[in-house]
Amino acid sequence: MRNKQKRILIVRQDRLGDVVLSTPLPREIKKHFPDSFVAVLVKKYTKAVYENNPFVDRIILWDDFPQETLSDFFKKVKEIRRFKFTHAFMILPDERINYALFFAGIKQRYGTGWKIFQAVTGVKSVSRNKYIPLRHEADYALDFARKIGINSFNYASEIHLTEGEKAESAERKKMFCPNGEKLVAVHSTYGFSTPNMPASEYGKLVRRLSKTPGIKVVVTDFEVPAELQNIENVIYLSRSGREFFIDVAMADLLISSSTGPSHVAAALKVPTLTLFCRLPAASPQLWSPIGNDAYFIQPVESYCAANCPADIKQCRFQGAGGINADTVFTRAMQIL
Repeated sequence: MRNKQKRILIVRQDRLGDVVLSTPLPREIKKHFPDSFVAVLVKKYTKAVYENNPFVDRIILWDDFPQETLSDFFKKVKEIRRFKFTHAFMILPDERINYALFFAGIKQRYGTGWKIFQAVTGVKSVSRNKYIPLRHEADYALDFARKIGINSFNYASEIHLTEGEKAESAERKKMFCPNGEKLVAVHSTYGFSTPNMPASEYGKLVRRLSKTPGIKVVVTDFEVPAELQNIENVIYLSRSGREFFIDVAMADLLISSSTGPSHVAAALKVPTLTLFCRLPAASPQLWSPIGNDAYFIQPVESYCAANCPADIKQCRFQGAGGINADTVFTRAMQIL
């Protein structure tokens, strides 16, 4: 008797980098169950990550209409129900989504952790065991696939450009680097979820890079800080969505903090130089870009021991032994 088709919904409704790190899941599911139906439930601003992905049959948007009333909520439930999913993977716990999947009639539902709302709806837990041993975030995401018999450890992330987007990226690279210069992309801003250098240091870095023979610099921030504006010979490309991916794909190196753009670059196989602190919760072992040539830079150990703030989001790597424009420039030159 033929096995029932697996119809799997992957839920990742949070930030850009987290969504990129979920991209190994549909690939590995399709590799092991070629006839499966795989959909993703994401928010509008991360939809671009999964567009043109050959392993995703459907993209469902969680926020494509207001969900302030029960009527709105059950419209979304009805939309999900019509796909007759057999499994749902909720990588980030969310009570509202949890109940939507329950009312959508999905029998096999898996979620991270041990929330009360998961217990009362019969969600099966995928425990991270308090991050012991510490593994990569994308590897933790693959734990969901392992629950249904997929024993894979290939957690390289990926974003799939169309042939037209690849051609556009190549043409733009020729336009900006007509003499074969190396193109270095710098993304200085972030969502305040990780340590980062001040904008003033990024300004110094961009100025120094822009004066280096054989290098062209592009700033990819959506809102460019004043410290990085109007620098001579610097290209400014504040584009979003798929256009942002086209711009990142041009680069020979992307420099940023541990944030979404670094994971986008990795998924496009662009080398990255990423700023990390040494705490396990923000370390490269957990959050390094994956699937590319990924390099990182950290403060010296004694710096972190003496200067780590109570809230790592407030760390700016300033002071002796930290990270500044000079240390990042030196490391970038070694890579290039």
